[in-house]
Amino acid sequence: MNKIVFITGTTSGFGEACALQFAKNGYNLILNGRREDRLQNQKHYLEDKYGVKCFAAPFDVRDQKAVFETINNLPEDWKHVDILVNNAGLALGRDQFDKASLDDWDTMIDTNVKGLLYVSKAIIPFMIKRKKGHIINIGSTAAKEAYEGGNVYCASKSAVDAISKAMRIDLLQHFIKVTAIHPGAAETEFSLVRFKGAEDTAKKVYEGFVPLSAADVADVIYYTASLPAHVCINDLVVTCTQQANSFVINRSGTIE
Repeated sequence: MNKIVFITGTTSGFGEACALQFAKNGYNLILNGRREDRLQNQKHYLEDKYGVKCFAAPFDVRDQKAVFETINNLPEDWKHVDILVNNAGLALGRDQFDKASLDDWDTMIDTNVKGLLYVSKAIIPFMIKRKKGHIINIGSTAAKEAYEGGNVYCASKSAVDAISKAMRIDLLQHFIKVTAIHPGAAETEFSLVRFKGAEDTAKKVYEGFVPLSAADVADVIYYTASLPAHVCINDLVVTCTQQANSFVINRSGTIE
């Protein structure tokens, strides 16, 4: 059986681009997302186009019971997970701390932090048993510097950064690689979700510069996963040329 990559949040954005990139390179895929209809369409498309095998695992990473039930009940052949990409995540709102929504905070913490922990905890025993594996956690430049209105989103991605460091230490004895990838501004559904469907506000985020695309980030993720067994990229920050950090961007015009 080809190598297996388990990707959370594959129905849009980075996750969808990752699924395409890994399928194109012959990996079999476990596709996870909340929207089962999209998962099934994605599964059939990737199988037909690239001749790989796909397994649809529809669950919400926030649902601890669903995570463990689904993963523990995978067919035996699908438990040989070589790579886990913890991609599922989101930002909600851009309100200052005193005005922010508690519901938004809960959703970000439950998805970005607890969801990553649940999926990792369920998958890691498969890797330990085989004495190999690679966990790739998708963070953000927001993990590196807090910015106005970022509060809990920045905190949740800082947690991903810290969890990745701790995982790397604890799983070293099992020969499991851990990579944290921190993308900067990337034009996906991210801002549309953050601003709750307000398209004009979402578009303004990317005005005056050329942001990353989902495919750009997927290329980087695939590169870190395709290195020799003895090589691990531990921590990687990737931005577009016009972005210096989580909040400094040159918006003076687009570049070639």
